[in-house]
Amino acid sequence: MQRSIWVTVSLLSAWLCSSDALSEETVSVGSRLEVFVDNTLIATQNNTSLKPHYPVAQEVVLTCDAPWEGNVSGYYSFIQDDDRFRVYYRGAHFDKGKVLHEVTCYAESKDGIHWVKPTLGLVEFNGSKENNIILIDEKWKVGVNDHVAHNFTAFKDTNPACPPDALYKALGGEKSGLKAFKSPDGIRWTRIQTEPVIKDGYFDSQNLAFWDSVRKCYVSYFRDFRKPGSIRDIKVATSDDFLNWTTGVYLKYGDAPEEQLYTNAIQPYYRAPHLYVGFPTRYQPKTQQVEPILMTSRDGLNFHRWNEPLIPITAPKDRDGNRSNYMAHGLIQVPGQHREMSVFGTEAYYAGPASRVRRFTFRTDGFVSVHADETQGEMITKPLTFSGKELTLNYAVQNGGKLQVEIQDPNGKPIPGFALADSVALTGDEIDQTVSWKSGSDVSKLAGQPIRLRFIMTQGDLYSMKFSE
Repeated sequence: MQRSIWVTVSLLSAWLCSSDALSEETVSVGSRLEVFVDNTLIATQNNTSLKPHYPVAQEVVLTCDAPWEGNVSGYYSFIQDDDRFRVYYRGAHFDKGKVLHEVTCYAESKDGIHWVKPTLGLVEFNGSKENNIILIDEKWKVGVNDHVAHNFTAFKDTNPACPPDALYKALGGEKSGLKAFKSPDGIRWTRIQTEPVIKDGYFDSQNLAFWDSVRKCYVSYFRDFRKPGSIRDIKVATSDDFLNWTTGVYLKYGDAPEEQLYTNAIQPYYRAPHLYVGFPTRYQPKTQQVEPILMTSRDGLNFHRWNEPLIPITAPKDRDGNRSNYMAHGLIQVPGQHREMSVFGTEAYYAGPASRVRRFTFRTDGFVSVHADETQGEMITKPLTFSGKELTLNYAVQNGGKLQVEIQDPNGKPIPGFALADSVALTGDEIDQTVSWKSGSDVSKLAGQPIRLRFIMTQGDLYSMKFSE
């Protein structure tokens, strides 16, 4: 039986920890990083709340000004790949009411900021192979490749069983479905099979896939219309072999309002791969404006969506036009910058003459926080079991504030030696700070048994926690 049945079984039933029926179920966190993006670990809050955070605009990293690129270049996929970064994207130009060409382009970088478009010599464009093109769409020729370059979206396959000639994989295609591609080096690509591998969608969007190291299967997120011709939405499917996929299932968003969602930019969070982070594009049909929002999931199907735009159309610059404010797929960490993560947003689509990509930065783990203001706040977790020796926190406390941690038994009684009175107050701004009590920081004697964590803080934000050796 395929592991991928988690789409139709596990996804429909697991991780409903926010429901009253399971509110006191013990959660096993082991030694993994837990990011406070939802209520999964939280039992009670008093004068604290979950606060979303927004990325900060940085420099433009890519301008699509080559003759084979242009003002409707898009659908960027950024990959952190050992000692370098890669990006795949559509090069295209719109003029006089039509798209003149569509190609898939490639660029790379050593630092995630300065990007080079290498001369690959693979594909001829206007009589020359002096370009960074890896694929070309000849959509006016019947039966060539069905707009594959329109939305070719690549990833590096981290499946331990992946053969060397398929270390990189991709999906691309429109009307007939998504075709599967493979590459040994990320540059030279071949079709895995002639027939599309996913057909139950409307694929005029950035449709993506990746290997899920936690659930041990391939996962694909792609676009379809929930109501024929009206509501754009996102489906998920899984596969054991990248060729045979389950039927797509529409994502669930709890009580979030019905909205048009275009691209999805969903990925496992690289510091906590059991958690999915997505930056779907909210689309306004009347104005054709777009804006990315944040959503997260612990099962791949049920997502918590935040309403405020991550990058508003008023952000730097040229993002208030038709489809001019997408979030690219990918989340990277620039070398030497352990305190921040980089994401990328598009601008100047259609406006041109060349569309652009701008880098934005989040604090590491800084999507959402448990926040307290000047009034002392409290957050108590559900019963947890863990493995490890120390508790480390990612937090920021403003001047005059502090953060303390008490460890309780499941009934809320402080454990001797780990009571609030024993806690060493934390101040300042740290990404990975060990928590201590008067007796020290060693909590290993509590490992494996249910405990609760009680956080007391003022003027601060708690982003994540981890038990570690």
